[in-house]
Amino acid sequence: MRKSEVHAAESVACLNQALNHLKDIWEEIGIPEDQRLQRTDTVKMHVKEEEGLTILQMEKDIRTSLKVMIKQKSQRVQELKTLRKQDEDLSDVLCSSLYTFDMTSVPTLEELEAYRNHLSVLSKEKDHRHAEFVALKKQIICCMEDLEQMPDTSFERDVVCEDEDAFCLSAENITALKTLLNRLESRKTENEALCSTYRSRIQDLWERLQVPQEDREILTEHMTTSKKRNMNALQAEVQHLEELKIKNIRNVVEAVRTEMTLYWNMCFYNPDQREAFTPYCSDDFTEELLSLHEEEILRLKKQYEDHKELYKGVTNWQDNWTLFQELEKKATDPSRFNNRGGNLLKEEKQRADLQKSLPKLEKSLKSQIDLWEEEQGCEFLVHGQKFLQFVQEQWAQYNTEKEREKLERQMKKSKQTEEDMLYGTSLRTPSKRRLCATPTPGKTRKVARRSSVCRRTFYFKGPILAMRTPGRGRTPRGLDQNKENMSHLSGALRSMAASPQRNISMNSVASSYSEFAVNFYLFVLFICYIPLFASVSILSFSLTHMQYSGL
Repeated sequence: MRKSEVHAAESVACLNQALNHLKDIWEEIGIPEDQRLQRTDTVKMHVKEEEGLTILQMEKDIRTSLKVMIKQKSQRVQELKTLRKQDEDLSDVLCSSLYTFDMTSVPTLEELEAYRNHLSVLSKEKDHRHAEFVALKKQIICCMEDLEQMPDTSFERDVVCEDEDAFCLSAENITALKTLLNRLESRKTENEALCSTYRSRIQDLWERLQVPQEDREILTEHMTTSKKRNMNALQAEVQHLEELKIKNIRNVVEAVRTEMTLYWNMCFYNPDQREAFTPYCSDDFTEELLSLHEEEILRLKKQYEDHKELYKGVTNWQDNWTLFQELEKKATDPSRFNNRGGNLLKEEKQRADLQKSLPKLEKSLKSQIDLWEEEQGCEFLVHGQKFLQFVQEQWAQYNTEKEREKLERQMKKSKQTEEDMLYGTSLRTPSKRRLCATPTPGKTRKVARRSSVCRRTFYFKGPILAMRTPGRGRTPRGLDQNKENMSHLSGALRSMAASPQRNISMNSVASSYSEFAVNFYLFVLFICYIPLFASVSILSFSLTHMQYSGL
């Protein structure tokens, strides 16, 4: 064989040896088949491209690639060990199994990434369970303090006394913590309910026994909290008050009867319903009588609480109806126009609101009463009468009263019209002064003096000449005094003119000369006073108009 052929054979042998070495390295690293094909193609390409390279250069390149791969292998193995250590720590804390992985082989990049993701999930789960454990531990300690209870089992001691980092955060332990907390909270709720019952009983006994306030204040601390010592103190107080109740059974029964009367009123019991409870009238004050009263008061309380909305609605309707009737009475009072400060407007607005709200409230109560009657199987009575029937009667009575007042006004107006047609129309202007004020002595003397002067200096003037101009008129005080004089005078004239005995008819003939003389004298006197009466009426109207115009 030629030397050249020998060298060629050696080269092929070296290449095969290098490829076999690469395959071994790839096996140790764990490179998959597709990457092996890619790497083989790369080697082939280098061999083809570098056919002109020397054997030495090729060996150098191969050794360089080998060093890189060995370094990658070392890094991956080291990272795998680190991840394994973290997995062991998390598994110990969470009490979970290790991640399944072949530690003898070199992991691929994908396997390392999957391992890291798994550990990240475990780390988040650890943080979540630790936070949940801390919160549950805090609540458990708080409940134990309220219950004044010490840890009994080893698990409770591990939770309360041991370090938080030493506790195993397994799913079973978290579930056990929740169960323990639920059990403690249930006991705490039972104690609170029992304490609430004790407090309610104590309040009732305090009221019935009329316990002084200073004795009640001793128990102030235990009336707010519900710890075990508070429950024991409340229980002792209940026992003490029960003993006092037996000693003062008469006073207690009377107190219960007073409370029973209150609930009868709130539930609108009629006398027959009240008399149905015969022990109410018994004078034999025994424990049995007290028990009957307590059972009855509990029944009344339950009945009121179950239908509180209905009873309050009926009471609200009664209050609104009473207020509506009061406002209706005020609306017909003429003196309401003298009120100042907007009270009239407020009353009218309130009356209008009540007139709208009452039918709505009645409609709501009707639906509630129908439901109540369906549940109870009997009629809803208010003081022995159907409430809806009572409401209808009230509205019917209200409408009847309104019609009666309307007829009275019409009759009064018709009567006034007839009087005006018969005797003449008199001016009725409103006055800001009091109509029925008692005159003072000085005022009486002035009126008398002015009337005497008028009698001495009496003479007739025409209606226009008798009126004065506003600029030269009298002072308001003088005008008021003159108005009083003129009102008395005009009233006298009207009484004279309106008197049936003084109506003069030209067809009436006296039966005797004396009767004829008297009638003739009255006729002349009436004719003489007509101008004065007209002047006084016009002057009174003018003065009133000036007063209201602000002159």
